[in-house]
Amino acid sequence: MKSLNALQPFGLLALRIALGIIFFSHGYPKLAHLGGGMQGFFVEHGLPGYFVYVAGVLEVFGGLLLMLGLFTRPAALLLAGEMTVAIWKVHSSKGYLAVHEYEFPLALAVACFALATVGAGAFSLDQPLFEKGGK
Repeated sequence: MKSLNALQPFGLLALRIALGIIFFSHGYPKLAHLGGGMQGFFVEHGLPGYFVYVAGVLEVFGGLLLMLGLFTRPAALLLAGEMTVAIWKVHSSKGYLAVHEYEFPLALAVACFALATVGAGAFSLDQPLFEKGGK
């Protein structure tokens, strides 16, 4: 198993890239198609209409930050929080036993939380800027 430890930087890079693409692709329509009824969707689920802008900015720029590996821990923590709110307000209407209703945002939230706890890894802009000694 020690040989897999050598692949950890690649695993973290793959995780960051995948999460970044997912969040960017979900956030961009929120910002690009502002009149597309997204505000109504947010209001329908008990959130203020302007949260569509907050979610869009968080997902687009948070996704980009994850892909770059810049400010990864705070970006991932914010995205994990956003997914937790999405589960609570949107995806849990059929109860916590209906896992199929919230499995995607749950996976995103947990992956982001894990990334927030372990950091971006060696192949990131965080490494030389924020990690101890650039190691």
